[in-house]
Amino acid sequence: MKKNKQSSLLLLLLFVFHFACTNSSHTSSISTIEQQVGSFEGKPVMEYTLTNANGMQVGIINYGGILTKIITQDKQGNFGDVLTGYEKFEGYTQKGNPYFGALIGRYANRIAKGSYTIEGKEYHAALNNNGQSLHGGLKGFDKVLWEVKKLAGDSSILLTYTSKDMEEGYPGNLKVEVVYTLTANNSVKIEYTASCDKTTIINLTNHAYFNLSAGKSSTIYDHILQIDANKYTPVDSFLIPTGALAEVKGTPMDFTIAKKIGKDIDKVKGGYDHNWVLNKQEGLKEIASVYEPNSGRYLVVATTEPGLQFYSGNFLDGSLQGTKNAIVYNKHYALTLETQHFPDSPHQPTFPSTILKPGETYHQTTVYRFSTK
Repeated sequence: MKKNKQSSLLLLLLFVFHFACTNSSHTSSISTIEQQVGSFEGKPVMEYTLTNANGMQVGIINYGGILTKIITQDKQGNFGDVLTGYEKFEGYTQKGNPYFGALIGRYANRIAKGSYTIEGKEYHAALNNNGQSLHGGLKGFDKVLWEVKKLAGDSSILLTYTSKDMEEGYPGNLKVEVVYTLTANNSVKIEYTASCDKTTIINLTNHAYFNLSAGKSSTIYDHILQIDANKYTPVDSFLIPTGALAEVKGTPMDFTIAKKIGKDIDKVKGGYDHNWVLNKQEGLKEIASVYEPNSGRYLVVATTEPGLQFYSGNFLDGSLQGTKNAIVYNKHYALTLETQHFPDSPHQPTFPSTILKPGETYHQTTVYRFSTK
């Protein structure tokens, strides 16, 4: 009888332990969870939550391929969301949403006056930013529904979208695939692949906004940034590159040695919104890092791309509705590190080419790796 009681007690303890583990707010198992969070144009909007064995979580929705959350630990072991965003899906569709977490295409950044020439023919991309074309036009990749497929193995999903010939003023039927992966070492890996049946231009990126304090700091001034770039592309009053490659040394643009973002930001009219010319060879290479001292969170960025757009959230003005935890996103609340080819490359023959021809495959990889120190 005593033996039976001991066995029953042991089974009860094992059950309680199993229940506690499986109901933890940050599960220790690798998983991909899918749930509907809204609808768009009569179709369901689904959110996919990737979780790794460390409890880190990444959320992605099929609308715009948007990264909705990156929940990672600080140096005390507390979890927090380091991305800007909204409590509900509808926030991402509001007027003035500044591309929070979205996939950007067909052409990330700006094209002067929206016009460009391919093989002697002039094309006109949609104008949506002070007479310029920005981030793909009026309805870029950030405002469409992507097809999603869960992948076996790592916590990964595949997003696909076909941009039809002359959509937003771009030639050819462009087939795009994006794979989001949450790795075991707390990296968010984004792999982009595309092909087209006509010669076209392409420049893809993700527009995630980071505040590594997870909402505890109202600005990024104390974030410490390093960018492996000796040059940048100066811009005119419309934020269009002049064509020059200027040295960063001795200017507020110099992040070759890590420094606080707030140190020189007042010396840059409006704040930072520029493309840095990365010091890199071919292949995937670490090109930037951000450290937030209070939380201890440390972000390292690696990419195969030649450029990096560092944007300091200059146009955030506190007007966005339905934000996470009702946080007011004022100017310089968050930053973006957008890996890319250079802005307005179609007008600058000395910049790396953004031409994609039939039979060629566009490919780029970017990794955001999180840790603490």
